[in-house]
Amino acid sequence: MTLSFQRITGVFTDLVTPFRQGELDLIGLKTLIEWQIRSGVAGLVVCGEAGEAPVLCDTERAAVISTTVEVAAGKVPVLVGTGTNATEGTIARTREAQALGADAAVVVLPYYSKPTQEGLFRHVEAVVAAVDLPLIVVNRPRHTAIDVSPALLERFARLPGVIGFADYSGDVSRPLLLREQDRCRMPLHSGDDRTALALGLMGAHGTFSLAANVAPRLVVSMDHAFRGGNLMAARALQQTLYPLFMAIDAEQAVAATKQALAFVLGLAPDVRLPLTQVEEPVVAEIRHALSLLTGPMRGVLREERGMHRPI
Repeated sequence: MTLSFQRITGVFTDLVTPFRQGELDLIGLKTLIEWQIRSGVAGLVVCGEAGEAPVLCDTERAAVISTTVEVAAGKVPVLVGTGTNATEGTIARTREAQALGADAAVVVLPYYSKPTQEGLFRHVEAVVAAVDLPLIVVNRPRHTAIDVSPALLERFARLPGVIGFADYSGDVSRPLLLREQDRCRMPLHSGDDRTALALGLMGAHGTFSLAANVAPRLVVSMDHAFRGGNLMAARALQQTLYPLFMAIDAEQAVAATKQALAFVLGLAPDVRLPLTQVEEPVVAEIRHALSLLTGPMRGVLREERGMHRPI
């Protein structure tokens, strides 16, 4: 699948990796993927931070990618997180993702080592030169301790092979740092559910959404309302979803998302160290946030034969 401008617009679910009793839960992963596709998401992101990529062994990582590509079956693009803090390691992971059928690589900027802006550019440039797979650059300043300057953003936009930029900073002014022609070459995406609508109003083209794991139809509906020009409906849906956004971010976002999925889809809330499951006050907050979603939309959190119906 060759990704076009239209194919990287909308809600891309930043998928968690289900575990059960410490082992990779491929049945749970298939269930989650099928639900996401039925709910209308534009694409899937696997093996990113939400997918606990650092704690996946090579065999598990390959299984997650292969399973996602197989279940997606070309219905939606599959993007694979391949970024590390080593350029050669990032190239190797990107080559693996390409061999396993990924449609694009999602490359987080190097963490821990805090390279200069020039070092960041050369890192991405080297990956583009080494692998014939479209790249989406990810900016997560809270996690990498580095941020992208306006000048570097423009340089990325001019790199052949870079087809998008996902910003997790929550800075809604980020799209204004690019000229219109650069935004067309390298569409921007929000990585923060709480500010996704605001970033869209400023010119972003979509969202890499963690909350879509839990409430895909609602998150997609908010995006569709916005892109269809119904800002009132989009704002109403954002207000409906906001307690869930806050509950997910209250302690540790990946662990909270898995706890919410335990309520909604029956998946195990298991995470791997160094992550731990959320504490009881956050569990209660998640449960309350999910209960608030039952009013505005039909078919949420109904229990039948011990299984939870998805939102």
